[in-house]
Amino acid sequence: MYKDFGLLISGKWQSASNQEVISVVSPVTEQLIGTIPAATRDDIERTLVNCQQAGVEWKKTSAWSRAAVLRRTADLIRSHVDEIAKIMSTETGKPLVEAKAEVGASADQFEWYSEEGKRAYGQIIPARLPDERLSVIYQPVGPCLALSAWNFPLLLPARKIAAALAAGCPVISRPASEAPGSCFALGQVLIDAGLPAGVFSILTGDPNPMVGDLISSPIIRKVSLTGSVPIGKEILRQCAEGIKKVTMELGGHAPVIVYPDFDPISAAKKLATTKFRNCGQVCISPSRFYVHRSIIEPFTKAFVEVAKNLKTGSGLDEGVTTGPLIREKSLKNALSLIADAQVKGAELLLGGNLDTSHKTGYFLEPTVLANVPSDARIMIEEPFAPVAPITSFDRFEEAIKLANSTSFGLASYVFTHDSALAEQTTQALESGMVGINETLLATAEAPFGGIKESGFGREGGSLGIFDYLVPKYIRHRLAKGSVDV
Repeated sequence: MYKDFGLLISGKWQSASNQEVISVVSPVTEQLIGTIPAATRDDIERTLVNCQQAGVEWKKTSAWSRAAVLRRTADLIRSHVDEIAKIMSTETGKPLVEAKAEVGASADQFEWYSEEGKRAYGQIIPARLPDERLSVIYQPVGPCLALSAWNFPLLLPARKIAAALAAGCPVISRPASEAPGSCFALGQVLIDAGLPAGVFSILTGDPNPMVGDLISSPIIRKVSLTGSVPIGKEILRQCAEGIKKVTMELGGHAPVIVYPDFDPISAAKKLATTKFRNCGQVCISPSRFYVHRSIIEPFTKAFVEVAKNLKTGSGLDEGVTTGPLIREKSLKNALSLIADAQVKGAELLLGGNLDTSHKTGYFLEPTVLANVPSDARIMIEEPFAPVAPITSFDRFEEAIKLANSTSFGLASYVFTHDSALAEQTTQALESGMVGINETLLATAEAPFGGIKESGFGREGGSLGIFDYLVPKYIRHRLAKGSVDV
């Protein structure tokens, strides 16, 4: 599947200099999809030098000219939606309808930043003296490294790449080895859109030592990661050595609070549909459900009903709503979380086992647990699986304490028609994003990111571009010229 792609260096697709490759395996069939290059240190060094050289001219390119390239990129992504979605679904197993939506959302990132790059306004500061001018301008931070996860293999790189290019920065992307094809397709689209050679590069292969070699290079001035907390902490340590600018989106464990004034059946249907999207492998997925005791019975019943009607299978097959987990290790971890919850007193309402209707693949039955105690691992650890733990609360203070009880702080959700209660809850929740009666938070025009161990910095929206810019303060004392006028 990757015969037309490879390492993207200086605008050309290449094999690794030693011809070594790594395998990409389908989570549906457990069979080989194809092989991708395993970049060597020589490949990495050539890419870094090329990136730095190309970045000099891209920095000088006007915001309007950069915008034209990004806008063409958005249009080209949309024109290849079916092709890219098929690649994405083949690699991850996600349903085609979800894959197509992701392709559209990725195009939106390039469209948004095609305009936002023109609006990276500076400041004029009123000076104390009449012969002084004080100002602040924003300049590109320099060559950037984009590290992204496999669960949204096009959208996650697109958020980073579009903002960086709009800001005037060259980018080296290291897509996840499990699903590199979408990023390859993006690389070709950027070439076709007229991006100068070397401004965007792709390196694939074993992250160790590749990522460390890239971060340790003085050429890289900014690192953006979407990944796990342990990986994020390690990359932060590496970036500290070179005092590099960093953006981190490290996952979450989003609490949901459903108050008694909201229709429990309506809330359950919306939340269950969102929870099982991408087989629960979504960083902002609602994943801890705190429902007021007075409505928990109808809520749970409706939630289970939605889960019962999900159809598991390959995302390429018609009617499939839920694909597989990405790897066997993820499957075993999910089963471990379910077993732990039951040992600690949770009631298994649905699922809880391997989906044996499929002869191959990492499929788990959509699972619903009730009366899950707060000390169960699934209430503490990010599940990243199609497993929904539900429990009740009685008072506002109790709900907030439970919601804020983890080290994560990416997204939270609130369901109520009481605007004052919604505002009070939103202010009390420790998260970077809150959905009120809504579960689809990500959109190109809004900032995406978290607090606590979910990371820092923002991607998307008008704030996103500033993570790729650095402010420069200028104090100008006006000197008298030697020419009399």
